Amino acid sequence: MSMFRVDITVVNLKNEDILSSLVDALVDTGSELTWIPREILEKTGIKPRRERQFVTADGKHLTREIGYAILRVDEYETTDEVVFAEKGDLSLLGVRTIEGFGVMVDNIGHRFVAQTSIVA
Repeated sequence: MSMFRVDITVVNLKNEDILSSLVDALVDTGSELTWIPREILEKTGIKPRRERQFVTADGKHLTREIGYAILRVDEYETTDEVVFAEKGDLSLLGVRTIEGFGVMVDNIGHRFVAQTSIVA
């Protein structure tokens, strides 16, 4: 497995004219949610809605605030929960956002590949 980075744009759900500067993030299929630095979310007008508990890869237990945003990478866009990342946290693009984009991760090509959604 390889790792690669993408540039995420965060968009305010209530006013799509309010967007962030690009956020350099690690594509992390092991992370459920997308983690964006708190200061970027606050500048974009994203408000914390609740708290959630997390366990890091090294076993630490964390509590972080969660908000809602539109997320864009290249031509892909989705609405998702975002974690208010604190100082020392990584910026991550999580698997729920990736699934919302309707893409698969090409770890060899370091890119996203559009996929057809399955209807059950």
